[in-house]
Amino acid sequence: MRLHLSILRRHPVVRASAAAIFLYGVAGAATSPYQAVLGIRELGLTDRAYAGIALAAAVSNVILSITFGMISDRFRTYRLPLIFVSSFGIVGYGAIWAFPSAAVFALATVGPLALFHATNSMLFANVRAHTDRFDAEEAATVNALMRMMISLAWVLVPGAVGLAMQGRGSMIGAWAIAAGLSGCTLAVIAFWLEPDHRPAPEAVPSGGTGTARVAPSAGRPDRPAQVRLSHPLPGLMQIFSPAIALPILGVALISQVLHVNATVLPLIVTGRAGGHPDDIGAIVGMVAALEVLFMFFWSRVTRGLHLTHALLITAALYLCYLSALALASAPWQAYAASVVAGFAAAGIISLPISYLLDLIRDRPGLSASLIAVNMFLGGALGAGIFAAGSALGGYGAAAFLSGLVGVIGACLLIALERRKA
Repeated sequence: MRLHLSILRRHPVVRASAAAIFLYGVAGAATSPYQAVLGIRELGLTDRAYAGIALAAAVSNVILSITFGMISDRFRTYRLPLIFVSSFGIVGYGAIWAFPSAAVFALATVGPLALFHATNSMLFANVRAHTDRFDAEEAATVNALMRMMISLAWVLVPGAVGLAMQGRGSMIGAWAIAAGLSGCTLAVIAFWLEPDHRPAPEAVPSGGTGTARVAPSAGRPDRPAQVRLSHPLPGLMQIFSPAIALPILGVALISQVLHVNATVLPLIVTGRAGGHPDDIGAIVGMVAALEVLFMFFWSRVTRGLHLTHALLITAALYLCYLSALALASAPWQAYAASVVAGFAAAGIISLPISYLLDLIRDRPGLSASLIAVNMFLGGALGAGIFAAGSALGGYGAAAFLSGLVGVIGACLLIALERRKA
């Protein structure tokens, strides 16, 4: 905790980026827990249609994040692209609130909001570009701090929004709140974030072979190899190289549990468990508070435990949580199971960030877009698992299947680590 506060005091760019990502997280926390309820229960989307929209939004987000990441690296600027993408939160959330219908929900989610969510990876890129001379421990601390700010936003906001919307018969007002918070995010980026002043990148000798040269992470056996290209291949070619694609797949198989949980939790709590919308907000806020606390724990644990082994532990614990949620028949059971969710999710959320950012260290924008790639794959896999599981055995089956796939993903990362060793 002392190191986190020290970094915030000494580095204005980290302070401004942390404030911006906190507000971005608050906007998401005001709507995401209720998105399935609004889309399926209020606007009349089928489970399959909702899953299709989620998949299309994930595809759109990853394409836009990679594109803006490469543009930022090409022109060595991150602040201006951030101003552009963050402005679309006002458009997307505002459209759903002003014109609530299934068509507007789908268009806004796939279009403006997919672009707005590129703000997440772009803020990580901006921090990486300004702090690329930090030592490994400080860099990991900054990444954890940034992700912690998003979790902090989820501590009180979902519950507060749930209480504010209680008795109104609709959750649509949450989207008006999110539109205002998106405006605050834009204001912080536009008026507080300092201009780019990143030095020129370190030259990489060209071998003319068109293949990637892998530089090991010095003294970090638990970190993935860093890929540096000896030929200026397009960014997408780097992402599709086996050295990057397979680790991303493993992380995505783990991350999809969060996407599936975000969908099935409100449906199970307000369905089979017999709860109310304010229970959703309370559970999500409780889990977020536990995440913030346990992120410090996982940060310390990984100093002596391989990252892949820590991810296996978190995935196994999350499987236990999803299994309990699938069987919940009363709200208190969902509350009790969510204690395990908070402990496990803290690791699933925070641990992969440094892992992904270390894959392509010399291109901050592209490396940060791997976060969006992971979110895309996690969202796509999660949408497929939700559709398949709910069709086979309802929301509980989808939850259990998701947890099982998460454990398989962690096992894949360990297998890749052993093969590399």
